[in-house]
Amino acid sequence: MKPPKATDQAAKGSSTATPSATTTSQAARKPWKKKSPVDVVLDQINRLRDDVAAKEEELKHAKRQLQKLEEARKVLEAT
Repeated sequence: MKPPKATDQAAKGSSTATPSATTTSQAARKPWKKKSPVDVVLDQINRLRDDVAAKEEELKHAKRQLQKLEEARKVLEAT
């Protein structure tokens, strides 16, 4: 069996774009500034530093959770 074809009305409605949506998104963007290679590397370092800090916080949380579960395991095995 073949799937039913889309009607012409549905195709016409999806192909039209609203021009106001494209103009508002362009107005909100910051102007592009060319970065030097030094600036690019410094930005990468800062992003990586933030990523490492976030992962360290996640690791601390996971270690606390593991410690609580290990304590619960000891309690369960003792009984």
